[in-house]
Amino acid sequence: MLHEFTVENHRSFYDRRTLDLQSRKLSEEAKENVAQELSYDILKTIAIYGANSSGKSNLVDALQVMILCVLSSVKLNPNDPLPYTPFLLLKNNTKPTLFEVVFLKDGFCYRYGFSYTRAEIVEEWLFRKTTKRSKEQVLFIRNSDGIAFEDDKFPDGVGLESKLNGNRLFLSLCAQLGGDISSRVISWFEKDFHVVSGLNNQEYRLFSQMQFHQHKETSQKALDFFKTLQLGFEEISTHEEEISIPDDMPKELLPLLAKEVAGKKRIEMESIHHLYDKSGTVCGSVHFPFDENESSGTRKLFDMSGPIFDTLEKGTVLVVDELDAKMHPLISQQIIRLFNNPATNPHNAQLIFTTHDTHLLSTKMLRRDQIWFTEKNRSEQTDLYCLTDIVLPDGTKPRNDANYEKNYIAGRYGAVPYGVSRTQRISITQP
Repeated sequence: MLHEFTVENHRSFYDRRTLDLQSRKLSEEAKENVAQELSYDILKTIAIYGANSSGKSNLVDALQVMILCVLSSVKLNPNDPLPYTPFLLLKNNTKPTLFEVVFLKDGFCYRYGFSYTRAEIVEEWLFRKTTKRSKEQVLFIRNSDGIAFEDDKFPDGVGLESKLNGNRLFLSLCAQLGGDISSRVISWFEKDFHVVSGLNNQEYRLFSQMQFHQHKETSQKALDFFKTLQLGFEEISTHEEEISIPDDMPKELLPLLAKEVAGKKRIEMESIHHLYDKSGTVCGSVHFPFDENESSGTRKLFDMSGPIFDTLEKGTVLVVDELDAKMHPLISQQIIRLFNNPATNPHNAQLIFTTHDTHLLSTKMLRRDQIWFTEKNRSEQTDLYCLTDIVLPDGTKPRNDANYEKNYIAGRYGAVPYGVSRTQRISITQP
């Protein structure tokens, strides 16, 4: 499970900001939205609101870039540049970018992070502990003085300091050469932490299709979910077809393309609808090509179903940018309920998503500590804060019986466009 993510000097984030998934002490709010593991109380879902260009997608991008850095480091040549995209609206800004995550894996709570410029890793660190109250153990620390660790606590790194290039992560090198602890941490980034786009959902179509084509258990759960939403179809069928060459393909390319597609097949998908007689009685069924007959919202929901139900099955972390795009608000609500409900989320999977859907701002859906905001200041730097961190002008904090949706639209919580009238200004407390 993910506990925290911290970013500094990446795109619109200049100052250090932390997304904290540990629950606050809110005794009157939904306890089922909180998972307990290793004495930690961790939120299952987080919603992030903010005006257009406020930094929501930059936060998601930071998560994605950290994953990219960790997983691609092993492939870097000594002079390859790192994905350094600092805050560009501060003159002469050469400060390193920093990422850090705190997460649970195999009975330990790990804290791993690094800072870097375009040319090199500046600092890197890895800590872990067994419980919330136990002392954090240093596994390794890397800075300008070198790499420090104790052989018995981090045997992965023994003898590897001299083999490290300046632009590569020490964690990646240790895992590449068979280190046990480092491999566990790398595997969390590779298998347990996924970032997807709610706008470019076609990228996940093949994954979702394969779930259905292979009759995975997750596909049946997805189909049952579709039926509860009454999308119109009763079943989804798949079959394989030979890849055909378009008739208008230039003749000089035909031999090359024929060789490329020889023996390859693609998965075709159909939605199965009831057929009715004039009295409205079901009298059969009819098959339609899925892409030609179903709406863009239904197609997006199908594309996203693979990542969603795979995450629920494995108890991993899913980050979705623009979850509500193209979908009815009630569908977004049902997806969030899948994660908050222990019956449909027995493995404590987590969903972090950005949205503009204010209908979700309700105590029936989200606790106050599950609602986060991004807002840019006058220097166009992004701030990130939780609803529980807000102090209203009268000195109070938002109550659990407040109308969150109405107050947000009125500007009481910030995170709305500057052109929109803000009835009152707020201050933010640091947790």
